[in-house]
Amino acid sequence: MFTLVIGGSASGKSEYAEGLVLASPHRPRYYIATMEPFDGEGRARVAKHRAMRAEKDFETVERYTGLASVRLPRRGAALLECVGNLAANELYSPGGAGEAGAFSAIVDGVGALLSQCGDLIVVSNEVFTGGDRYAGETQHYLRLVAEVNRALARRADRVCEVVCGLPQYYKGAAG
Repeated sequence: MFTLVIGGSASGKSEYAEGLVLASPHRPRYYIATMEPFDGEGRARVAKHRAMRAEKDFETVERYTGLASVRLPRRGAALLECVGNLAANELYSPGGAGEAGAFSAIVDGVGALLSQCGDLIVVSNEVFTGGDRYAGETQHYLRLVAEVNRALARRADRVCEVVCGLPQYYKGAAG
């Protein structure tokens, strides 16, 4: 089962998505983390989140770019957190796919994960509720996330948006 969970900043989307993985009958549980830490604060945040996930029996796989190269040791349930970070990394990190390849790197990477999971839950940002006029690079990034969201939504079994911690399903059903 492939579920796409979208939502705005602090909407509760990550907590909801994590609950879907915890409810999955598939084991082991993988957390594919895409936030690339650039400083001490980022490293501390990653360490804190890693410790929190370990208590929930997650195996953390850190992948900032090149999602298609992830090889999960066993078929299980995976949470990919999040498309927004992955898009920024693919666009702007030295190891990323760049403007020409970012979309395919993300969508093909999710496809590669799907073939390795019993359940895959992907978290992404709802990017266009904060305004509609942004400078060049920001606009390009937002468009990439929106295009990836549409492509993943077409492929997903379930699509929901989380607002104030409440999921609204647009495709498939809660379950």
